[in-house]
Amino acid sequence: MTGATVNPAAVAEPDSPGWARSPGWARYLVVAGGAVALLLLGAAAGMLIGLPGSGGRAVPAADSVDVGFAQDMSVHHEQAVRMASWERDHTADPQLRQLAFDIESGQSRQIGYMQGWLGLWGASSQATGGYMRWMPATSMPGTPDMPAMTGMSDGHDMDSAATHPGMSRMPGMASESELRELNTSTGPALDVLFLRLMLRHHEGGQGMLSYAQTHAQEPEVRNMARQMLSAQTSEADYMRQLLTARGATPLPPG
Repeated sequence: MTGATVNPAAVAEPDSPGWARSPGWARYLVVAGGAVALLLLGAAAGMLIGLPGSGGRAVPAADSVDVGFAQDMSVHHEQAVRMASWERDHTADPQLRQLAFDIESGQSRQIGYMQGWLGLWGASSQATGGYMRWMPATSMPGTPDMPAMTGMSDGHDMDSAATHPGMSRMPGMASESELRELNTSTGPALDVLFLRLMLRHHEGGQGMLSYAQTHAQEPEVRNMARQMLSAQTSEADYMRQLLTARGATPLPPG
């Protein structure tokens, strides 16, 4: 991978200062809407997801890995899209502008696919309650508000995996104060903060991607999770290089 081309990247609250003014949000809606339309067209032709009575595969249940992943990763991606959109519109660095555009466009497209799947499955666009309830507790990294839980074997079933309360914030997500800082930074300080937040964001989502690529029911979901993980791993390596070149270091996990 080169710095000039990277594929896809999760959620500030909609009322976060400055986000509503970002012109990237309109582009997100256009890109995501187009991806949903393409997905619906393919599904209608029997190319992607089986529907009830169509002779295709069974629709994933509401508490399945497929549904939970699509719901939570949409939220995770949305924050990345918003941060990338802000960086793209405010950086003076061509490398950072290109990286931000690639993250914004790639992850907007992926949100469209995931929301399209949820619509086809008759599932809500976003989960209620805690995040990552579709993963077993032993696969969830510890966070300040929810340490990693123990007591589940690797041979868990999804019923037991869904009994934990989940997380109030997914790994890697930026806080409201961090987003406000990003929104008020300029010049090289903006670029460094963007790189630090986005790198942590990518790293925080790797556990979800790894679990989904192995445990999702639908081949399309497993394949997308695998593609996301590959792209974000490459992007993370590139962002570490950009940070080093600017004399900065990554943020600790969170």
